[in-house]
Amino acid sequence: MENSQLFEAYKKMVLIRKFELAAKRLFEANKLPGFLHLYVGQEAVATGVCSALKARDQITSTHRGHGHLIAKGGDVKKMMAELFGKSTGYCKGRGGSMHISDYNTGILGANGIVGAGIPIATGAAFAFKYKGEDSVAVSFFGDGASNRGTFHEALNIASAFKLPVIFICENNLYAISVDSRHVNSVKDIADRAVGYSMPSVIVDGNDVNAVYEATVTAVARARAGEGPTLIECKTWRHLGHYVGDPDDYRTSEEKEAWLNRDPIPATEKQLVNSGFYTQEDLDEILNNADKLITEAIVEAENAPYPDTSTLLDYIYAD
Repeated sequence: MENSQLFEAYKKMVLIRKFELAAKRLFEANKLPGFLHLYVGQEAVATGVCSALKARDQITSTHRGHGHLIAKGGDVKKMMAELFGKSTGYCKGRGGSMHISDYNTGILGANGIVGAGIPIATGAAFAFKYKGEDSVAVSFFGDGASNRGTFHEALNIASAFKLPVIFICENNLYAISVDSRHVNSVKDIADRAVGYSMPSVIVDGNDVNAVYEATVTAVARARAGEGPTLIECKTWRHLGHYVGDPDDYRTSEEKEAWLNRDPIPATEKQLVNSGFYTQEDLDEILNNADKLITEAIVEAENAPYPDTSTLLDYIYAD
């Protein structure tokens, strides 16, 4: 990344972190319904990937999707309203945290079903190729989803048809509380691409530059008609699987080691060391993010809930 690109990436990463921590506080104060699966610690993956995409490109997300949506250009005010279940949210308050979507920004949806976004992104890529459009699709998913049949079916057809799709595995080492090393047949999930004649790469998921560079290469292949790529990003979520998870399955030593690799302070250091930005510049980003999140919360709290007369609106059948 050029310094200016890294600076913009830092803005996105900070906004994601601020949004997630605010959502956590709100949920713990019983102000948000449903469940929250937060993206804290994995910001470099979504930001690095989406920084390499065009507005016309599309992504599918997961149950831990806030970071992907913000990185792709999602409006945090509409997202916050959706978390509150308000009519001003992206899905009119009907989707909640795990089902936010916005076709206009290329967000085909977060998804509460593990691995469900993988075939959806593959289908989007098929449509791009069929219609001769110069767009790519990206599927974000976790290490647990790589053990599901949807993963293998999608990789097979994507490779067979040379579809313009990029598979991004965010390997944060745990599928809920299960250590992925205990249930995977391979050491690295990237190795599974070999069975589908597909190139793959393993990157440090806490290094936004590394994620970006790997994605740039994969996007170029996809746009050139050379087919899909599997990128495995090694990362780690700072919090439990969901807000309220006691997180007693990870050792204090593991937590300390990964917290010391937090992608945001690492990016701050790189920016200041570049000589192009000062700590004051970075502090302004933090303050601006705080202001935006505060505005989003106030607007969401004051927004109306969906009227009961609209109960059957926006559904496939009634």
